[in-house]
Amino acid sequence: MDAEVLKADPKARGTRSIIREFSVNTSTHGIPGIARSRSIQNRIFWCIATLIFTGVMIFFITQSIRAYFEYPSQTSVSIAVEWPQAFPAVTICNYSLLRYDRFIGSFLNYTNTLNLTNTTDTTNFTFAQSLYINDFLVYKLNQGESLNDLFFPLESMMMDCVYNKISCYATNFTSFISSAYGLCYTFNAKLKDSFNTRVRNSSENGGTGVLQTHFYVHQHQYVPYLSYATEMVALVHDNVQFPYIEMAGMYLAPGRHHKFSYSKKMNIFLPAPCTTCNDKPNMGMQIMFDQYKGADYAYTQFQCYTVCLQAYIYQKCGCGHPFRWAIRSVVLPGTDKAINISFCDIKNPCYIEAAAELMNTRSIWTTYCPDCTEECSTSDFLIKSSSLLAPPQFLMNDIKRFVESSKIPLPANWSTSWVSEIQSNYVSLEVVYETSRTEIYTEEATLSPVDVLSNVGGQTGLWIGISFLSLIEIAEVIYRLIRHQCYKLRKTL
Repeated sequence: MDAEVLKADPKARGTRSIIREFSVNTSTHGIPGIARSRSIQNRIFWCIATLIFTGVMIFFITQSIRAYFEYPSQTSVSIAVEWPQAFPAVTICNYSLLRYDRFIGSFLNYTNTLNLTNTTDTTNFTFAQSLYINDFLVYKLNQGESLNDLFFPLESMMMDCVYNKISCYATNFTSFISSAYGLCYTFNAKLKDSFNTRVRNSSENGGTGVLQTHFYVHQHQYVPYLSYATEMVALVHDNVQFPYIEMAGMYLAPGRHHKFSYSKKMNIFLPAPCTTCNDKPNMGMQIMFDQYKGADYAYTQFQCYTVCLQAYIYQKCGCGHPFRWAIRSVVLPGTDKAINISFCDIKNPCYIEAAAELMNTRSIWTTYCPDCTEECSTSDFLIKSSSLLAPPQFLMNDIKRFVESSKIPLPANWSTSWVSEIQSNYVSLEVVYETSRTEIYTEEATLSPVDVLSNVGGQTGLWIGISFLSLIEIAEVIYRLIRHQCYKLRKTL
């Protein structure tokens, strides 16, 4: 074939000439040095140098990509002004678990039937008798009996409730049972009821978000040896947060007006795959939340642990933890069926051993609690507490009338000691917002995909000079080689 024809027709160029042309003209460093070398020694030098720098480049690129998939993060802090701001939920409990006048009769029937005691004396309660209280309560629960009648009703404790100068009533509270404090009551919890899902905000009725409540604790009805103090227990929490009253509740001593000033703090974490955070309650948690009078509670890590702990204890012992009263149904791992359970006997060591085994064995944790990870977002309320002596003298007669009209029996010496009784039982609580500013702690990714691309581009450009245009050059030479092979194939045919 004539040389001039080959020169005029690019399709006729050989594979070697295409590769040589690319090697001489490419913007990638090192390859032109190899192509232009006129001696073996010079070519070997450029080959070794190119391979070394390519290896170093690959190492640093790999490190950059690995660093990205470790999902490093940092926390940024911002301040947001929320107004109107949703008023938080406020949970209140009497410190005493049981009400003596409703408890003692059925308790004596239980202990006498089992020959644990032999008495009908309802006025003198001994320490030996108190040792059977938990057994009695677990027995009633396992029999399917309600304990509500043994607790203090809100109507007999709450003398007054005002939110932003509008009266609130017992019907504005949702109730739940605590194994430590009996019946507890929550104001302003978010409800599942489609007609009443709105939570109160601070500006409602033109106010600034002030809840004022007054209580009478009826300490003369406390069960001896069960309660060693006289007070109320309160907790300020998010409207969709399960109230951990046993862990986070604050004590309110009688004879004082307590003031809680709160400020709000939010924590927002990165979603998957950057973290393992979760915000969806599992089936076991949903069943437990159904026990809470329609409150629309969200996922919490601690409650998830509690639910899976109860499931593990049930599978090991055939019964549940006797102090987890809210969890009376469990869902075992790998199933979607709820199992109604009974509670273990207090003296049965199995539930204690099973709980210790679960909490101290990581492999069991991952089997029973794989989705019990941290929440994707939380709202905390920081409380500043202060108090004053109370009640004032002008309220004494009003309090006296309330106590006398309540359905709880009066102390035997009420007529002569009612003033001191009121001072020992009156508790007032005021919850107000301290500031409309909310601290927001947001977890942010340290490396974004753009950062990774920049790091990779910097490494390739630094070590061997590769850029996106270099990739286009490589694509071009591949296209030319394929085209050349197709041309040769057609010529053969």
